[in-house]
Amino acid sequence: MRIAIYPGSFDPVTYAHLDIARRATRIFDRVIMAVFDRPQKRLLFSTAERLQLLQAVTADLVNVEATSYEMLTVEFARQVGACAIVRGLRAGSDFEAEFQMAQVNQTIDPNIEVVVLMAGRQFAHISSTAVREMASLGRDPVEFTPPVVVAALREKFAQRG
Repeated sequence: MRIAIYPGSFDPVTYAHLDIARRATRIFDRVIMAVFDRPQKRLLFSTAERLQLLQAVTADLVNVEATSYEMLTVEFARQVGACAIVRGLRAGSDFEAEFQMAQVNQTIDPNIEVVVLMAGRQFAHISSTAVREMASLGRDPVEFTPPVVVAALREKFAQRG
């Protein structure tokens, strides 16, 4: 069985993330969308909230599961028996960071491949950052993220007042 992990902060998960996961299932038998517990960025949702949202929106995706992890990504991939790490690219600006990360991961474990999927045209402009900003300004990002995520964003920003 060919297993891949698709790691990310998923803060929040978007239709672009789900598109990459669906497309990865054409290549791999099992895709594990993995919420990184400690990204070096400011988060809106806790790890538990991000995982809960990810589980909700992937429940109907065959061969996709959601979990969280708190170790080096390549070590997590090794732990779950993955042969690859899936990454999505929206634009050229994503390439440098992804390339550098892929090189580090390949140095740590050359047996785990990094597979990059280009964002589909209809999703290339979507980012979690834009979704959060839109929601923070009172607009529901219904075009960019599933309804359960829109509701969670609405609730999160209502709590902040």
